Amino acid sequence: MAKTATFAALHFSVAFCVAYVLTGSWVVGGAVALIEPTINTVAFHFHERVWKRLESRPKMVARNV
Repeated sequence: MAKTATFAALHFSVAFCVAYVLTGSWVVGGAVALIEPTINTVAFHFHERVWKRLESRPKMVARNV
């Protein structure tokens, strides 16, 4: 859990810094730091669901013709 928490802190920090450098606004930097990682987390959840579904499909075996 500690690794997840530190990664989340790093993600929020990077999002804030990038948005702040691009806009010069603390408000925009803060908003992006909250919104982007949240949306990214939801997108990752669905990405994992699709990936697990693809992994559970039977493997196709190559045939020598």
